[in-house]
Amino acid sequence: MSSLNLDDFTDLIERPDGGVRRDAEARRERQVVPPGALGRLDDLGEWLAAAQSAVPVRAIERPRVVLFAGDHGVAGLGVSARPAGSADELVRAVLDGSSPVSVLARRLGVPVRVVDMALDCEPESLPDEVVRHRVRRGSGRIDVEDALTLEEAEAAFLAGVAVADEEADSGTDLVVLGDVSVGGTTAAAVLIAALCGTDASVVTGRGGRAIDDLAWMRKCAAVRDALRRARPVLGDQLQLLAAVGGADLAAITGFLLQSAARKTPVILDGVVSAACALVGQRVAFRAPDWWLAGQTSGEPAQAKAFDRMALEPLLDHGVTVGEGAGALLALPLVQAAAALAAELPEGPEKE
Repeated sequence: MSSLNLDDFTDLIERPDGGVRRDAEARRERQVVPPGALGRLDDLGEWLAAAQSAVPVRAIERPRVVLFAGDHGVAGLGVSARPAGSADELVRAVLDGSSPVSVLARRLGVPVRVVDMALDCEPESLPDEVVRHRVRRGSGRIDVEDALTLEEAEAAFLAGVAVADEEADSGTDLVVLGDVSVGGTTAAAVLIAALCGTDASVVTGRGGRAIDDLAWMRKCAAVRDALRRARPVLGDQLQLLAAVGGADLAAITGFLLQSAARKTPVILDGVVSAACALVGQRVAFRAPDWWLAGQTSGEPAQAKAFDRMALEPLLDHGVTVGEGAGALLALPLVQAAAALAAELPEGPEKE
């Protein structure tokens, strides 16, 4: 039995300030550009004002990309286009600046942080600041065994909480959240199918680097078998993450919940962050009010999770590369909304 009581987050997490949002809406009514003429940018600006408890809204000046990394044992079944245990190669590409998210972050002037939770490589091969939160080397094969022990799931969850606190304490005012994993979309599909009560075939996608039909069938079977293991522990979200999640997914869930508790807005990227957000919603129903859906990745499970949380993606550009790249593309949109809400002049008072 875990000593960690996730129910505490229900009391810790408040909704963004509704009174401030109404003030932001009233201010928008007074601006020279007619309300509604800016489309979703109006909603985004008002949402940010409520999240910040500030009218006019403050500019997003210290955003950060945070990526949680891990390998998943289920990848050994051939459910991914990448070799099992190779997520460390993706991490190195992020660190050396050659990955898509690194290129975009460099262009946008946004720092990138990678947190290794369960990469299948020697920890000495990566920088200390990347590996210091690692819980284990790889996660278990979820179709036949637990991804983690309950103690490992708790440690990973608390690592995510700690990273959220570090970001909030350092002044990060918005997080672009993603994952760097091999096999992670399979675990995410299982979590979403379990929480939404759907069959494996409904949630099984083809991953960031699209798999062929045979690999999709293997993936579908793995999701089906893991789903059978997930259903008995649906009432305990930490047990669920231990059974069919992984250290990276447990950490992302902890990160999301603590970010909401610390009133740090988060832009979600792909199906992995969507799955963890759905687990987080089960823990604390107000938490999704602090999150934005950055983009549509094309994964059917992601669409199902966002729909369940009533989150509408900001972008649909067909970006499937993962690693937070698609969500990072949404950041300038959010920054634009903040600038327009704060800087558009108000018109003369109406008689």
